[in-house]
Amino acid sequence: MRLTARGVVLLVISALLLAAAEWAGYPLFRVLGAVGLAAVAAAVVVTARGLRVDVARAVYPDRVERGRPALAKLTVRNLAKHRQRGFDAWDRAGADVQTVRIRPLAQDAEATYRYELPTGRRGRLPVGPLTLHRVDPFGLARNRLSAGETAELWVHPRRHPARALIGGYPRHHHDGSTTDDSLRGSLDLRDVREYQPGDEVRHLHWKATARTGRMMVRDYADPQQPRFTLLLDTRRVSFTPEVFEEAVDVAASLLHASAMAGNHTRLVGSGGLDLATAGGPLASRLLLDELCQLGQDAGEALVPRELAAARDQGGCLMVVTTGGLDGLAVLRPRYSSLFLVDLAATEPIVVPGVRVITAEDAAHAVRRWNEVVG
Repeated sequence: MRLTARGVVLLVISALLLAAAEWAGYPLFRVLGAVGLAAVAAAVVVTARGLRVDVARAVYPDRVERGRPALAKLTVRNLAKHRQRGFDAWDRAGADVQTVRIRPLAQDAEATYRYELPTGRRGRLPVGPLTLHRVDPFGLARNRLSAGETAELWVHPRRHPARALIGGYPRHHHDGSTTDDSLRGSLDLRDVREYQPGDEVRHLHWKATARTGRMMVRDYADPQQPRFTLLLDTRRVSFTPEVFEEAVDVAASLLHASAMAGNHTRLVGSGGLDLATAGGPLASRLLLDELCQLGQDAGEALVPRELAAARDQGGCLMVVTTGGLDGLAVLRPRYSSLFLVDLAATEPIVVPGVRVITAEDAAHAVRRWNEVVG
């Protein structure tokens, strides 16, 4: 418990009035000083009693797209053996503070309050701690108490409806190397070879066995899955903060569509970020969580060293950038298709062997992308 600024001023004035009354002998000053001191004492008595309440806060949903509503549910229960006077609850969400007025509670009573959380900016937003604030009717003294646990709200980038470049898993007979993380369960015939101990007997090729006089088996392998790699330019020299948010929205839209289509999806940042996933809803969540916290850096190269040095990538590569396009010539032969989204371009860019999508913002870029893959 502590006095407010108003309470301190009233206390000082009351003390001066009492001193003046004793020195000058004015009864009016003595009465006014006594009344002021009594008001301060009453405020201290009212606020000194602790707040015996149980507070629980839930944030739902805990992951939300930028600009979409997110709510906090505050449940307050009176643990005191008497009626609890009303008080204020201050809940901090990032840099914003939400004030909730708690009504008086009877013994063992419970009340629930809901309020919106700010979702206008992308990021990982801490919610809490909760501060319970009681003040007397005249604002002379206050009592604050921290309660509740700290929660987190993940504000993901805005996603626009996007199409995946390749839908489903192509199954075809082929020769050549296969991937270690290829799709399980497919049965594409790769070769017919001589039986080795440990091979499945049900894979015996009886016609080849009769023709060669040796036990021959079918060698099955899984085909390589579709792969989508997105390289996001995170250099400060490439984007203004506003345009960078549009670039992140483009990345979120395309990565989410690819992951939900079941494709191997990889996010690469020019600053060194590298997150490879096997596709699916969990992969989409991991990618969006990473984009939620991604910021710009002071790097100079568009293509990170790890991506430039890698071999046998395959699949589709999408580059989201504006400005310098250094390093793309090295990547072109390693991918079956290469796209480039150029945001806020003043004039069309021509890159040999690269499909360039020029757009003004994220929504325009995704619409152009859907036209290309559609």
